[in-house]
Amino acid sequence: MGRALASELKLNFIDLDTFLEEKYFRTIPQIFAEEGEEGFRRKERKILEEVSAFDDVIVATGGGAPCFFDNMDLMNNSGFCIFLDVNKESLVSRLIHAKIERPLIKGKTQEELEHFIEGMMEKRRPFYEKARYILKGNEISVDQVVRILKGNQ
Repeated sequence: MGRALASELKLNFIDLDTFLEEKYFRTIPQIFAEEGEEGFRRKERKILEEVSAFDDVIVATGGGAPCFFDNMDLMNNSGFCIFLDVNKESLVSRLIHAKIERPLIKGKTQEELEHFIEGMMEKRRPFYEKARYILKGNEISVDQVVRILKGNQ
């Protein structure tokens, strides 16, 4: 969604996880292995502060980024923060076929992943719902997001 949205709006796209890996010359799984989740989240926060100062960008964050420190406040104060609220089945489908290794779900069966996602969504939802905009549904289109953004400029 982020890449397509950036293309439609003729903005630069930043995937926060990719940006972090390039900045620290290590993969996220390496950072988790060497520094644990706490070390990763500190690095993630620094990168989020950095990209929040950029102009003309669409930033896609990982699912945990909004849930640490005051990251949601930072994101809301830096631009238009949008929570794409999709159901558990969509998340399972996306994550089980993800090309990027995610340390928190590595090695989980589909059933384990479903339970994990349920638990994480319950814990994370209060943070996500602080987003300035919430779009619900599994078929959210780029056009829907563009209309929201253009209507609020």
